[in-house]
Amino acid sequence: MTNQTPAPPYDYSPIVDRDPIVWPDGKKVAVHIGLNVEHFVFDRPSTSIWPGTAELTPDALNHGWRDYGSRVGIWRTIESLDRHGVRPSVLLNSSVVDAYPQIIAAGVDRDWTWLAHGRTNSELHTGLSIDEERRVLAEITETIRTATGRSPRGWMGPGLTETHRTPELLAELGYSYVLDWTHDDQPFPLTVPDMFSVPYSVELNDLLLFCKGLTGPDFLQMVVDSYEQLLADSATSGRVLPIALHPFVIGQPFRHKYLDQALAYLAAQPDAWLTTTDEIVDAYRAQL
Repeated sequence: MTNQTPAPPYDYSPIVDRDPIVWPDGKKVAVHIGLNVEHFVFDRPSTSIWPGTAELTPDALNHGWRDYGSRVGIWRTIESLDRHGVRPSVLLNSSVVDAYPQIIAAGVDRDWTWLAHGRTNSELHTGLSIDEERRVLAEITETIRTATGRSPRGWMGPGLTETHRTPELLAELGYSYVLDWTHDDQPFPLTVPDMFSVPYSVELNDLLLFCKGLTGPDFLQMVVDSYEQLLADSATSGRVLPIALHPFVIGQPFRHKYLDQALAYLAAQPDAWLTTTDEIVDAYRAQL
């Protein structure tokens, strides 16, 4: 018996060979804000701005940097989202439910779309047996459902991590899409029945951009440039513009106004559909 080489959970499909996608009301570019609402375990190495202290306990420098998002940055970001009428697609660590209940309450009041984003971003979703993973996913799902009143339909792993079984196990729990595969400008079916991929970005992503030295004006220009190119591409079929945000990054005072300007720009575009990942996958599935 030969060993089967693992394959990604999707088939190759060049964008030029697909049936056209039509977004609601004749819109051309579906824009979603992927708002990462995360919890990091104290005294465990996690996302860091300065690796020199990441292994220390306590690591006041990096933990404080991350914690700025839940204490300050998220509230500044919420003000801007509200001002421009944008409902984010929230990538939620389930441990946020206990750690920051005020954020959950704010999102419920605003009818945010909730996606599961693992338990904590201090743990990657990897190295699990099938039984362990089934239990972990069920616990994450139930925690979010109980806190928000809705079962999440979308998944993005912490650090965009999955096992080879994750899409299949998510389908068992009633999920319909993942954001982990960042390689397309459109939704598409996975090889797991009734499961889809929805675009997310590790390029137009504040955490990666600003930690490489780019500035607020750079971020704003990238949003504009991305929208203009996708709008041009949409002459043949609808496109998706994902913008990935982390409150401890974009919520810093010297960056915030550029997010606000980017949202103002997008809200003023007649061909932009400011929407959520749930609505994107529903509109796409209805056309299959």
